[in-house]
Amino acid sequence: MTDTWWRGAAIYQVYPRSFADGNGDGTGDLAGVRERLPYLAELGIDAIWLSPWYPSPMADGGYDVADYRDIDPAFGTLADAEALIRDAHRLGIRIIIDIVPNHCSDRHPWFAEALRSPSARKRFWFRDGRGELPPNDWQSRFGGPAWTRVPDGQWYLHLYAPEQPDLNWTEPEVREEFEDILRFWFDRGVDGFRIDVADGLVKDPALPDVGGATERLPYSDLDGVHEIYRAWRKIADSYPDKRIFVGEMWLPDPERFALYLRSDELHSGFNFDFLACPWEPERLRAVIQSTLDAHAPVGAPATWVLSNHDVTRHVTRYGRAGDTGFDFADRRHGTPVDRELGTRRARAAALLAMSLPGGVYVYQGEELGLWEVEDIPDELRQDPVFARTKGSDPGRDGCRVPIPWSAPFDSASWLPQPAEWADHTVQAQEARPDSMLHLYRKALALRPGDGTMEWIDLRRDVLAFRREDGFCCVVNLGSTTVSLPEHESVLLASGALDDGELPPDTAVWLRQATT
Repeated sequence: MTDTWWRGAAIYQVYPRSFADGNGDGTGDLAGVRERLPYLAELGIDAIWLSPWYPSPMADGGYDVADYRDIDPAFGTLADAEALIRDAHRLGIRIIIDIVPNHCSDRHPWFAEALRSPSARKRFWFRDGRGELPPNDWQSRFGGPAWTRVPDGQWYLHLYAPEQPDLNWTEPEVREEFEDILRFWFDRGVDGFRIDVADGLVKDPALPDVGGATERLPYSDLDGVHEIYRAWRKIADSYPDKRIFVGEMWLPDPERFALYLRSDELHSGFNFDFLACPWEPERLRAVIQSTLDAHAPVGAPATWVLSNHDVTRHVTRYGRAGDTGFDFADRRHGTPVDRELGTRRARAAALLAMSLPGGVYVYQGEELGLWEVEDIPDELRQDPVFARTKGSDPGRDGCRVPIPWSAPFDSASWLPQPAEWADHTVQAQEARPDSMLHLYRKALALRPGDGTMEWIDLRRDVLAFRREDGFCCVVNLGSTTVSLPEHESVLLASGALDDGELPPDTAVWLRQATT
């Protein structure tokens, strides 16, 4: 790959606990990832993004980090991680790892020291309360107050679970520590970092009440965060081969989002507007265009994402009646799902996402057509969202169920796999040329990557556009078949054509004549 490999890369997300179990204990690990590297190479991805692999009490699936310079024993050792990086590089696969700078674990040595000694609390947001009340009205994104009281009466801030105290980025020691952590992993061959809660590091030091505000919150997207990433970019650019940063920013303003992607800050960011968009032609086209328009002034590539470890899998979303989008405020858990419809739309959405200019992310299991597991017994759920909301929000366990490689399934799996997944295993799909797995392999081999696009107007309920070299994508989101534009050949289709016409909820890639 070139120094701009990231601009059009296909990046596969591995949630280590649920990807592949190498030692048979029911939990995925780095040995399992190493064993399955040939599968990922054959799939056709350019890089792997691994969710946190650090030592963690797992209060939030590893996003509560106790040590940023080691590997959780459940996943393996630091030597295993270094071997995984080497093995992946031999196959031409880059490695991107999560970094969690907004908060750490309450088991981190810094926080343990802060609990013992009030004089050591400056690395966090400890404050006196308002009488018996917290310092302000901020709410945790997992439900409940964002403050927890310690025995001496002070309160500490945690925008997520109480086990995840927020770090205070006004302290030079915090900044220096994370810059050293970046170098630690870059020196071991890591090719980049996905930055968790990238917009949230800087808080308004006055800690004002939020009231009913929903935009420009005092703990999200403050201008001071850009100084941090400019310093990080200098570190990445100091290495001879290209190292990158990918930001997780859930922001309502595309122009504010694009500020993170200036040439001296992050390389790319997750496109959550596209992920959350319902299966509706006008809204999808608007999201695609606004994404491209926002990225153009800063010269950054867009990214296209359908699912990840935090959201309801898109086979389920697209199969629901009514709203087919995603919103953290209402996951629509329990809404009836037409799985056949959801799968048909998911196949079409895959071709749409992979044909757009920029990079694409594949969340483990989407290449198998997996759906959200909504019937996990309450006693087996582990997401803190479920506990913090007293069950009103089922949380994210349903998209984190270990992916099926072959049947019968392992009864020791940390979350149970549905019996229906026996027909969706890698082993089963290898034998079916029309399977989702084979569709993904073909699409990843043919996708055009970064570049430009031009809309083609066919019908209001159809998305169609041209890319370079005569590549054309047509997606029918309507209820009747549509005639295809002139073309020399059909490259790939998400479903069978109907006498040369494109059926509803189907996508096709065409090769058109070039002038």
